[in-house]
Amino acid sequence: MRILITGGAGFIGSHLAQYLLSKGNQVTVIDDFSTGRMENIRHLLDNPNFTLVRDTILNQQIMHILIEQCQQIYHLAAAVGVKLIVERPVHTISTNIAGTEVVLGIANKFQRKIVVISSSEVYGKNEKVPFREDDDRLMGATIYSRWSYACSKAIDEFLGLAYHRQFGLPAVIVRLFNTVGPRQVGQYGMVIPRFVKQALSGEPITVYGDGTQSRCFTYVMDVVSALVLLMESGKSAGEVFNLGSREEISIFDLARLIKEKVSSKSDIVLVPYEQAYEKGFDDLMRRVPDISKINRVIGYEPKYTLSEILDEVIKYYRQNPLSA
Repeated sequence: MRILITGGAGFIGSHLAQYLLSKGNQVTVIDDFSTGRMENIRHLLDNPNFTLVRDTILNQQIMHILIEQCQQIYHLAAAVGVKLIVERPVHTISTNIAGTEVVLGIANKFQRKIVVISSSEVYGKNEKVPFREDDDRLMGATIYSRWSYACSKAIDEFLGLAYHRQFGLPAVIVRLFNTVGPRQVGQYGMVIPRFVKQALSGEPITVYGDGTQSRCFTYVMDVVSALVLLMESGKSAGEVFNLGSREEISIFDLARLIKEKVSSKSDIVLVPYEQAYEKGFDDLMRRVPDISKINRVIGYEPKYTLSEILDEVIKYYRQNPLSA
């Protein structure tokens, strides 16, 4: 199978590329390295079935060639991370919306099945948990740039579903809930690598807000295997799926757990949101997925517990201290 991964030098994309190559596929990755990293895919470069294209998905000529040559597309290229979204809102909107327009338009021309990666952010401030795929969405005010990401990913979903309904494009929408694992970095706001780096170095572990906000963390290999099963499923096209874990933890308790696992002497320090991000920053207090739909379609159940995930991440950053 010839497979294209947009954003394939990123954290999730690199794990997906490695997994697909291990199954004997030919994998092409396109990445502009705005957030992707060469070290994520360096170990794949000698594989004769791996091709790296260093370019943007906004380059329609290149995308036309790559999509014509492939049979399946995993569309992961996006602006990610709360810090990046707050600091570069124009980049966020243009990358997520314009880039997805290009990919979907050309995918439709050649009728290539495409898995479009979305985010739990699309649920906004909805307080009804667990979140179900057909739940209403509640967005914050437009004056706060963090909501631009949620809206841009929602537009991506609308566009993918519209192509399916109007033209029969086999598009699958997948909403990820806090995917974590080795190779993820903390510089764009990802909480676990940031906490692990701080704990390992003895720096204060900085918890934004009051720490009572909670999340469910999913191991990257659980996500990768589920994405491949959704691509292969005959029942996934035109559907939206939550992909995550049901194991919920508060961010303050997460900091304590990481400190304990690392045997760190770091203090846990609360940092106001407006100091960490921007004035008036809105956060979601709980983000818990209902994963019954994806379980029905592909039999998905997360295999890794949070404790096991943290052990893997801590092990990786002990071995690769400069990567965090």
